[in-house]
Amino acid sequence: MMNKLSRYIKIAAAAVLLAAGTTSCLEKLPSSSIPEDQAMKTFNDAVEHLTGIYVNMLSSSLFSGALTLIPDIQADLVYAVDGNSNTYGTFWRWEIRPTDLEIEGVYASLYAVIGSCNFFLEHIDDVRAAETSDANLDLLDNYQGEVYAVRALCYSKLLELFCKAYDSEEQAKEDPGVVLRTKYSEPEPVKRASLYDSYMFVMSDLDKAAGLMDAELTDQAGSYVMSNAAIQALRARISLYMHDWDKAIEYSSILIDERGATFPLSSTRVASTNTGLNDFGYMWQYDSATELLWELGFTPTSYGGALGTVFLNFNRDYTYFYPDYVPAQWVLDLYDEADGRYSSYFATAEELGSSSGYAGVSDSPLLIKYFGNINFINSYTIYHVNMPKLLRMAEQYLIRAEAYCQRAAEIGNAADFSKASADLTTLRSARYTSGGSLSVNSNNWLDIISEERVRELYMEGFRLNDLKRWHRGFTRKFQSGAQQTGSDITVSADDPMFVWPIPQHELLAPGSEIEPNESNR
Repeated sequence: MMNKLSRYIKIAAAAVLLAAGTTSCLEKLPSSSIPEDQAMKTFNDAVEHLTGIYVNMLSSSLFSGALTLIPDIQADLVYAVDGNSNTYGTFWRWEIRPTDLEIEGVYASLYAVIGSCNFFLEHIDDVRAAETSDANLDLLDNYQGEVYAVRALCYSKLLELFCKAYDSEEQAKEDPGVVLRTKYSEPEPVKRASLYDSYMFVMSDLDKAAGLMDAELTDQAGSYVMSNAAIQALRARISLYMHDWDKAIEYSSILIDERGATFPLSSTRVASTNTGLNDFGYMWQYDSATELLWELGFTPTSYGGALGTVFLNFNRDYTYFYPDYVPAQWVLDLYDEADGRYSSYFATAEELGSSSGYAGVSDSPLLIKYFGNINFINSYTIYHVNMPKLLRMAEQYLIRAEAYCQRAAEIGNAADFSKASADLTTLRSARYTSGGSLSVNSNNWLDIISEERVRELYMEGFRLNDLKRWHRGFTRKFQSGAQQTGSDITVSADDPMFVWPIPQHELLAPGSEIEPNESNR
């Protein structure tokens, strides 16, 4: 089996960047089309094009930047520091516009990856027909499965950000979903499918991917590429979003019960070799852990955005920290003394051996979760760059626990609350230095699930969608050192800005039939 790094060490040379056109994110300019004499024809061509798909995913508009950070910054998890650089400021203040460059960047970058996937899928049968090696044919099946799953992931992210929550099949058939592009060379209507059809398309891609991929060939902890395990994780996530509690439980159980030995949770009680860290802390400082189902692989010469910059900005002068955002106090208060996640996620400037360049937050805990890969820092002075952890086993415990609770709330099965309590306790036992048990019931389960998702998934991009699908709003109250504008706001559960506006140029592009969101108006 190929080493997981082998498809990244020549990223710059092998990448095939299929850029979106300037008129529309969904249309290609001739300069970005692939000439016929350069089309994907051989096994090596397929490997290069697949590498190009992963290269596109390194964009700082996606998982190593805006796509991960903005949904949490927009919600109730941080405060903008007085004097900040205004990075992502319109989102934090809920002054979002369809012309915001960040919205255009996320939308265009996701469709660029989708375009790359469509090109690969359009040509893979020609490559397969010309291939004579049985080993390579097996690999081509796996590569095609990867591409289907990557396309499904990108569409799922578009659904999270630009569409309403999936509440019921009946309503989803009425609500607009996303523009489904399945071809590279042939024109298709620029029109949104229904929310229901969009979700079904995602699940169909994941089903195709699962049928093509060999778990024994692809599943390994810390994989830098899509794997069978990652597909099951995505199936569980999407099933939860579709309110299919039984399927969410089924897919998460494949990982928890059948593959738990391959992907055990990283523990704060287990010391990592020769680093002075525990296994959980090692995951964030060295980007390596047994519970990682999939992370995007970075090298010091080929990496995406810097997730930690807006929380630290230490590389501004390598002397002081200039955070644009600091954690909300209510978030910090969620962690008790035995919770080992706190010390891996937060520290004061003084504890880091420095001080803050902003006097108003000199004593505030800072987010250090994305301080940066220690090897990158020590060897290359590259700060705040961490490999995005797209799928972790921890989320699977949270998914199954919530699915048990949601099912119990619907049918009144108390046994499901007990199963949810067991999953939450298993997760917390890995994170706590001692203890960690947690119990849910019919009265408290949603509050407890919500709080545990914040504790575990802080600044990994889940909060805005969680609030939207639970139909919960929030209130921000001014916190010392925070910027005044935006600090005191109340956002109702039905605020249209929970659904991002479609980029304005997409609505105005020639031939566009895209229906705007309420937030566009």
